[in-house]
Amino acid sequence: MSNRLIRFLAAACAAVSFVLVPFVAQAENYGGTLRIGSFQSPRHLNSAVQSGMATAIPGTQLFASLLRYDDEWNPQPYLATEWEWIDDGLGLEVKLREDAVFHDGEPITSEDVAFSIMAAKEHHPFESMYGVVEDVETPDPHTAVIRLSQPHPGLLIALSPGLNPILPKHIYDDGQDLNNHPRNLEDVVGSGPFKFKSFVPGKEIILERFDDFFIEDRPYLDRVVIQINEDVTTLFLGLQQDSLHLVPFMADSAILQMAEANPAVEMIDKGYEGIGSLVWLGINTQREPLDDVRVRQAMAYALDKDFVIEALTAGYGNRSDGPIHSASPYATDDRKTYDQDHEKAKALLDEAGLTPDDDGMRFSLTIDIMPGSQMYKSVAEYARQEFRKIGIDAQLRSFSDFPSYAEKMARHDYDVVSDSVWNWGDPVIGVQRTYHSDNIKNIIWTNTQGYKNERVDELLEQASVELDDDKRQAQYAEFQQIIAEELPIIHISERPHHTLASQAVGNPPQTIWGILSPLDEVYLK
Repeated sequence: MSNRLIRFLAAACAAVSFVLVPFVAQAENYGGTLRIGSFQSPRHLNSAVQSGMATAIPGTQLFASLLRYDDEWNPQPYLATEWEWIDDGLGLEVKLREDAVFHDGEPITSEDVAFSIMAAKEHHPFESMYGVVEDVETPDPHTAVIRLSQPHPGLLIALSPGLNPILPKHIYDDGQDLNNHPRNLEDVVGSGPFKFKSFVPGKEIILERFDDFFIEDRPYLDRVVIQINEDVTTLFLGLQQDSLHLVPFMADSAILQMAEANPAVEMIDKGYEGIGSLVWLGINTQREPLDDVRVRQAMAYALDKDFVIEALTAGYGNRSDGPIHSASPYATDDRKTYDQDHEKAKALLDEAGLTPDDDGMRFSLTIDIMPGSQMYKSVAEYARQEFRKIGIDAQLRSFSDFPSYAEKMARHDYDVVSDSVWNWGDPVIGVQRTYHSDNIKNIIWTNTQGYKNERVDELLEQASVELDDDKRQAQYAEFQQIIAEELPIIHISERPHHTLASQAVGNPPQTIWGILSPLDEVYLK
């Protein structure tokens, strides 16, 4: 894993600039329709105000961003041709391409960049992503200067396609609520390699080649069709029958086993490093007796994570013991781990004053299951079984739809939850939101555990502004050690995401953002 991006940030005060380097064409054939299968339907197509794969898959084709990333965590030019840290890391000066236009022919200027960054600051659910951005200056039409109240080493990765698309100011700056703007759903205008054709929620998104895309001779494809079906088996059958070319984010072990046995299907595990998806059991630390760290540790000792990996992911997943995905340059192995030990678990529960009743149960709890994947249900069922062995009477609760689940989590109305959350590239974006006490909010995928630790808050705040990479790694290492000790979350596994591809696909996406990157280099053989 390259650390060049991080070393660059550590030298942020130096006047270093990046210059556009031409891409090398790899296509053997131009044209054709790429058909992608997705098991999630987006609420709309504007990823400046909505996170997640459902929105970002089409959004990164419709909207260009300032930067894109390679497979080694290095930022690459996109709408930006050069970028340079100035004023001791309190400013980032960006030079824009002068030939880029939106799909309606309007030129892209620094005003669009300023509007988009400030819009994301106000509306994107990841508040820490742009929390220190004070303003975006526009000294000329092709220069933008992002002004910060303090250094922000995660800023460059926040300029990625799936996190901050550049919106057309002349369309979105009309006084309407950006979260519910009608152009998020219909007649969507961006500047990415593909333009909007149609969107039938829950069924299909059709995108067509943008002939005036700012990278010459790109994209290679004529059209991208995203077909939506919640049944992953149906999606895999579509791949086998050649009605689909790509099925990303596949983590179902049964499907992966079938794919591995099919020589016509390419299994790609690259492209998910930036996403950093972790499966866990989140614990409501504000409820008794879960507020006792000894109880949470006992629950961790009840589980055999290696068994989960082998039995529930068929060996495709990796064990997780901390809040930062192992693909991140900030992950550490120097922290407490929990191997299954029922006797140690029982001793901790005894120490916490939780004695067994006549049925051998010490207390009861409910494990909520996020809808959308068999993995979450399997983990919950396994945890229920093992918890009972140490005297915890666990019941399971499922949800018929995601909104019902999300509302329950947002109200912190749960004991334990089986779900999955993404790291989103830099810890300040996707990790801090889960553990900082200032982010205890009535919003899903914030600190809904109600976890509070002053030292954790301090470390996260320090690391969010630290430009010395060695110091930043040490801060995040100590943070991971505390979390592993106090366990507001029991980390289970790294979700085994794969992209399943037809052999007809040339240059399938394998950067750190994978399918959440522009597909201008993908072609059909």
